[in-house]
Amino acid sequence: MDNVDALKIMRALASGLDPDSGEALGAGEVCRRSQVVKALNRALGALAQVEQRERESPVNAGRYWSRAEDSQMLEEVRRGTDFHQIAKSHNRTIGSIVARLVKLGKIVAPRSSAADSGAATRTQ
Repeated sequence: MDNVDALKIMRALASGLDPDSGEALGAGEVCRRSQVVKALNRALGALAQVEQRERESPVNAGRYWSRAEDSQMLEEVRRGTDFHQIAKSHNRTIGSIVARLVKLGKIVAPRSSAADSGAATRTQ
């Protein structure tokens, strides 16, 4: 079951409807209890956020980096291209660009409090 199907079912239940038939659930049904409806609505909100993040994530998020893409990204960094532009051109997040540079040994991941700010130190 994907998120779209789960959202459809939960919306129906939170509205007091049978997800399959669309008919109203009986007054005594567990899904009609106020606390259950509140819980369903809270879960709906969280699931909707996950669905939105998945729709908005870059196409290559989480995908393997090829050697050619590594080379291209490193050349863009050497030219001083803005990280936002690099991320956009590779359909990745800025965080993935930084993580890849760390993995390739081109920058050093910061320690302790600097790590919280997302800063990185260039080594090469």
